[in-house]
Amino acid sequence: MNKKLIFFVAGLGRFGESVATTLENMGYEVMAMDLDEDVVQNLSSTLGYVVCADASEEKNLQAIGAGNADVAVVALGDMSASLLSTLILKEMGVKKIVVKALSKMHGKMLTKIGADKIIYSEHEMGIRVAHNLVNPGLVDYIEMDNDLSVFSIRVPSGWVGKDLKHLNVRNKYNITVVAIRRGEKTMVNPNPELKLQVDDMMIILGDNESVKKATETIGNS
Repeated sequence: MNKKLIFFVAGLGRFGESVATTLENMGYEVMAMDLDEDVVQNLSSTLGYVVCADASEEKNLQAIGAGNADVAVVALGDMSASLLSTLILKEMGVKKIVVKALSKMHGKMLTKIGADKIIYSEHEMGIRVAHNLVNPGLVDYIEMDNDLSVFSIRVPSGWVGKDLKHLNVRNKYNITVVAIRRGEKTMVNPNPELKLQVDDMMIILGDNESVKKATETIGNS
């Protein structure tokens, strides 16, 4: 059985909180840290492990066990703290570090010290909004590395009551349904014979070109 990924999130503003709570809801182990005591208190019942501390100090990162994370997401609002946290996490051996950049220059500096992926929130949001305008059923869209994209979409009305095997999504659209979210439950690698329901959300993976064509086609289904 594959080992489930462990995540560490530094900074729980709107971006960091969204990442942390989404991963937690998907069933992953999430460690999180923020300097704001009120923020930490508000999320203490949502996140399994969240502490109030400065994520730019090595002793705090060691105390929470951030070095054990497979992926770290740095979403700190202070450039200096962001750079320090990224550098320390890199030295601690975290395999992949994703950082929210505050500017292009900040992004360049993060790349120099070893960040694996830079997120420019306004740019990313612009991409998502554009895709949502093309297909109103599209809930979220993330363009990843290596020409891959992940998107979540509400089940089209024409697909309700049908199963993935019957719809033949993989062959028709060259995309893969990696999970189905039904209420509070997320079914990873869903059974091909599972019948889709009206309120289901599909999480789909594919190469960028296939995803683009699929979202346009599925939106009209």
